[in-house]
Amino acid sequence: HVQLVESGGGSVQSGGSLTLSCVVSGWTYRFIVMGWFRQAPGKERGGVAMIDSQGSTTYHNSVSGRFSISKESADNRIVLRMNSLRPDDTAMYYCVADGGLLDSDAMSQDRYNFWGQGTQVTVS
Repeated sequence: HVQLVESGGGSVQSGGSLTLSCVVSGWTYRFIVMGWFRQAPGKERGGVAMIDSQGSTTYHNSVSGRFSISKESADNRIVLRMNSLRPDDTAMYYCVADGGLLDSDAMSQDRYNFWGQGTQVTVS
């Protein structure tokens, strides 16, 4: 039974930093892609950053250079460090996971079968 548990998030002023964490439990396959989507009120959900079990990463253009995703250990825990936050980063952030390695569909929500419950990030 695969479960995703998110932590972090909260409220911060523009220009500040926040860190999100996600742990995937119950994963028994060798390869995994993990990452984050976000959805702001009235907007579509979109990919933010992804990392696979080989350490390859990809970022949405809007966060490139400000956000950093890393895989902290062998137990499928990822961290998203968000710097220089802006009001348009305000959204519910969802951790996602699925098998394989990063591919051209990495930023497609249809690629991911496993989702966390979400954690709110508010930038004012």
